[in-house]
Amino acid sequence: MRVIVRPAPRLVGTVQVPGDKSVSHRAGLLAALATGPTEIAGFLESEDCLNTLRALGALGVEVTRKGPGEYRIGGAGLAGLQEPDNVLDCGNSGTSARLLLGVLAGQPFWSVLTGDDSLRRRPMGRVAEPLRQMGATVAGRSEGSRLPLAIRGARPLKGLRYRSPVPSAQVKSAILLAGLFAHGEVSVEEAAPSRDHTERMLRGFGCRVGVDGRSVTLTPGGELRGHSIQVPGDISSAAFFLVAGAIVPGSSLTISGVGVNPTRTGLLDALWEMGAEVWVTEQREGEEPSATLTAQTSRLRGTRVGGALIPRLIDELPVLAVAAAAAEGVTEGSAAAELTKLGARVEERPDGFRIQGGTPLRGAVVRSWGDHRMAMALIVAGLVAEGQTVVEDTQCIATSYPEFLSTLNGLCAEPCAIVET
Repeated sequence: MRVIVRPAPRLVGTVQVPGDKSVSHRAGLLAALATGPTEIAGFLESEDCLNTLRALGALGVEVTRKGPGEYRIGGAGLAGLQEPDNVLDCGNSGTSARLLLGVLAGQPFWSVLTGDDSLRRRPMGRVAEPLRQMGATVAGRSEGSRLPLAIRGARPLKGLRYRSPVPSAQVKSAILLAGLFAHGEVSVEEAAPSRDHTERMLRGFGCRVGVDGRSVTLTPGGELRGHSIQVPGDISSAAFFLVAGAIVPGSSLTISGVGVNPTRTGLLDALWEMGAEVWVTEQREGEEPSATLTAQTSRLRGTRVGGALIPRLIDELPVLAVAAAAAEGVTEGSAAAELTKLGARVEERPDGFRIQGGTPLRGAVVRSWGDHRMAMALIVAGLVAEGQTVVEDTQCIATSYPEFLSTLNGLCAEPCAIVET
């Protein structure tokens, strides 16, 4: 599938983006391990998150859809999962695969996880290795570091103090989920804090989780308690509209109910550093804080993106690169090779890219390479490129934001992004 993008004269309106992808995954997984039902509102009904729910169903968990984004998960409890009678297919979802490995590390039966061509190429060793140290058996391709992977858990698992070689919320979350089945404390230390949705949600279910600097510790014991969860809008989805609002002339966009967890708001910091006119209003506290975000056309300037900021905007780097291409001056640290086809001046470096902004983009044929974030970022770039831009391989958008194109077109006086099969 490909999308033909025409320059947008302006973008105006209010958007409500779908539920947060990271929070949706974790809500389903922890609800499955809880005692008693959990009611989830705002669940992201994308292919990735639905793959997590399908896997839970295959493990014997009762999953009931009550309406759009509304689910009731009948908690099986920590000891209630059942051996699946088939392979668990995670599709394109790395979050599903890695977090399920953490849960399955504590189950006294064999499970097999697989995924699509893209996911089978992605590394799983950083998750599998600490789980082996805790007592789980993980075997598969590439010395047990590539899907398909077979895992047989142990109960109880061993306690663990683990220093993660790179900041990774998925690695940290898998270890903490496995820690629910451990005999002693489990702690994960990172060089820089990664997103903390798992820690917040574990506390919400009644678990003892402590944070000391860059280290997170789970003390197992007791049961998780089912309760109601409201999933906020995904700031990673809002990012495309924030950047579009900042670079398309004459635009003003408002995105309501967006999650503003401090470990996820690196994009806002980067945009402010670039001079973007972005406002945060109507802030609401809770297990996951949320707010209304407004962006309008801005005169952007280049900046440097790196260090501790990267884990806080890792999913937003492709669309931040689009902002950098539209800015005056140089931005360093973004990944943006496909933008060169649109005329962006991108210099590849060992630790990232250097983008010389200010050169007008021109329409061209570009490709997402199966990355939903890249697909949407290139569509945003096409809104300010001269002539027509064709973005190929866009079916991957459904893994995170199925309604992206219809929402974007709703902000234009006439459709600016047209789908062709």
